Amino acid sequence: MMLLVASLATAASAAAAPKVVSINTCTDQLLLTLADPDQILGLSPYARDADRSFLAAEAAQFPQLSGGAEDVLMLKPDVVVGGRYTKRATRELLKQMGLRVVEFDSVKTIDESKAQIRQMADLLGHPERADAAIARIDAAVARAKQAASRTRFTVLPLARRGWVSGRDSLISTLLDTVGLRNAASGLGLQRGGFTSLEAVVALRPDFLLMTSDSDFAEDEGRAFVLHPALQRFYPSSKRITVPERLTVCGGPMLADALDRLTEEFTRVER
Repeated sequence: MMLLVASLATAASAAAAPKVVSINTCTDQLLLTLADPDQILGLSPYARDADRSFLAAEAAQFPQLSGGAEDVLMLKPDVVVGGRYTKRATRELLKQMGLRVVEFDSVKTIDESKAQIRQMADLLGHPERADAAIARIDAAVARAKQAASRTRFTVLPLARRGWVSGRDSLISTLLDTVGLRNAASGLGLQRGGFTSLEAVVALRPDFLLMTSDSDFAEDEGRAFVLHPALQRFYPSSKRITVPERLTVCGGPMLADALDRLTEEFTRVER
């Protein structure tokens, strides 16, 4: 009898676990971390992009979708998850066709990120799995604060084509956690925006935060951050490198982002 009850409970649990499609890189990461493999019907077009996706290797075992509504509809998922800024036309069409679409906002703080982990875990029917992911982040925060600089050095997060992450961003939250200050406010960029080479040199932040330490300029966007003027004032000893895949989304990868940021700052501070 007990065996029968246990078997029925397992079957009921499996039946209740929704089948899900993700149409956004950030929801890909949450899904891959928290779902059972058989719950994942498909992932976004960038799920396997190692530059943007923290779990690109894990994503390789699942179907990669086009980003349009047609292949999502063919899979007949119970739920579609995506970002609030994922293609609006796609999201609206899926809703019109009767699919449940759950939208996740871009996060700007660690607490918002942890709340999204819980939201996804609840949606998938595995609320207990959020605890482990959040515990990793909390442990990384504790390590970062322990190693935090007593001097509030300024750091300018500078990306391709001169894009700067503003004060009101997840990058700023991570910098604050390790005792650093985002210099973007000195450029008047509260929410982020593009800046010029001359403005960066004139601002003279203590360090630059980059997404790559490669010295190869594959295009003009990358050439901006490798300009001789920046190289002169900001050699590798003045550049903190944290890969984009660790910070482009809020999620379980924030633990790795904080550890990397702490390691990099320790390196350049010496």
